[in-house]
Amino acid sequence: MRLKTALLSLLVAWSSVAVLSAAVSMPVEPSTGLNKKAEGPAKEALEAFKDGRHAKAIELAKPLAEQGNGDALYLMGFAHESGQGAEASKEKALEYYKKAAATGQKDATYRMSFILLASEDEKERTQGREALENAAKDDPAVAGRILGEAWLRGRLSKEPDYDKVVFWWSRAADAGDPPSLMLLARLYEGQFGFPDKKDLKKANDTYRKAAGLGDAGAMVALGSRLLNGAEAQRNEKEGREWIKKALEAKEYSGYLALGDFEENVKKDPKAALETYRKGDDAGQVDCTLRTAQAYLEGKGTEKDEDRGLKLLEKAATAGSAPAHLRLAVTRLSKEKPTPDDIGIGYGHLLSAAAGGLSEAQNELALFYLSQKLGGVADPVAAVAWLTRAAQGGFAPAQNNLATMYERGAGGVQQNMANAGQLYALAANQGHGPATYALARLFATGTGIKQDLPKAWALATLAAERKQEEGAKLAKELDDKFTPEQKAEGKKALEDIKSDKPAAPKADAKGGDAPKPKPAAGKP
Repeated sequence: MRLKTALLSLLVAWSSVAVLSAAVSMPVEPSTGLNKKAEGPAKEALEAFKDGRHAKAIELAKPLAEQGNGDALYLMGFAHESGQGAEASKEKALEYYKKAAATGQKDATYRMSFILLASEDEKERTQGREALENAAKDDPAVAGRILGEAWLRGRLSKEPDYDKVVFWWSRAADAGDPPSLMLLARLYEGQFGFPDKKDLKKANDTYRKAAGLGDAGAMVALGSRLLNGAEAQRNEKEGREWIKKALEAKEYSGYLALGDFEENVKKDPKAALETYRKGDDAGQVDCTLRTAQAYLEGKGTEKDEDRGLKLLEKAATAGSAPAHLRLAVTRLSKEKPTPDDIGIGYGHLLSAAAGGLSEAQNELALFYLSQKLGGVADPVAAVAWLTRAAQGGFAPAQNNLATMYERGAGGVQQNMANAGQLYALAANQGHGPATYALARLFATGTGIKQDLPKAWALATLAAERKQEEGAKLAKELDDKFTPEQKAEGKKALEDIKSDKPAAPKADAKGGDAPKPKPAAGKP
């Protein structure tokens, strides 16, 4: 596993809102197809479903489905998949989708394949792949995009297959699918792993193709990289031209990219603030956050905390999770917060966590354990939020949850295997305390097989990560080591630093340590 040294913090997360939010996200699932203009015999049923009249839609669609109408069969499948107007049933959804797909209903093919590819049954995943490969003969854009993601996520092989991803996304891109071009560009940038395949020039060339097709998000992505990217790839003249085209297309995230260029590359905070203000006026929420930050910190203007907080409130009202997080920090970090501060801060923290920010989820969990809310701790909610943040890859949350599993604290049953796995996940991201904790487990053989050379290696690494206890443990072990153990320890440290897996195993009685599972209880 890869070892990284960067650590995230609560305030850094807010102040470094990702540039280029316009870049296309990894598709989670294919479109429902229900937003298309309805035509044919099933038109009334489809329109009723879109309007939320699900029971009426099913009433209208069922007889048509029995007659073999593809759109009606598709609607029945989606109703069963979503549980809207019909019993939620994967089996019934697949039954209807397969019948609809047999009539040539493309949306049914895609949703059927999505369900099959998510299956733990290899035969079903193979069926999904074959259906998409067949669909790609006539529609390589959508089918190729989904197939590329399936290979990327390792749904069709034990490990993600870079070559297959490139093959299918390239086919989709060649068919004129801008989202696939954007995904390819992100792949070449290394956003989906495969660091050895990283090629920034190829990434920019691919963004350029998507931008040339008129995709405004691609225009911003390309413009930002030409302005804010690696120095060797920068081209201010071309970058500004693409941002201008994006703004003309009403893609206002262009102001964010341009403002960041003024602030971070040109080192002109006044020009940056002027640009961010334009984005704020256009309703671009990240620009609102940047403008708020400028007033709160006095960057490019006089410091004005009241104005900054009002802008944060504006962004939070627009649904910005980072704005909620910053407002929560403002309230809860006071030396003597009032009950109102605690209540309002908690509300903002909850909104930020619900918005998917792992940092906020971790902080909310700690808040639940702090007894600050009504003087009562809520360990069930704390564990649930820590689990969500840990599953999101947030190292501090992984470490915190591991500590609870190790101690059997907060209502969590002690589970050393889960603790070891979580410590390893956090350590692999450069988290110092987790690295030391993992060294402890290997040194004592608590829940995992004792391995003193590996314990020394991890303790030494923990010391490099500013953990004094790590240096102490490494010295204690080194003083007792034989020459052979010292050599083993140095080899283990080299292996860890060269990205070789170092996940702990359970002891002989327990077998391999299991992957951590979500704790009971919901937030």
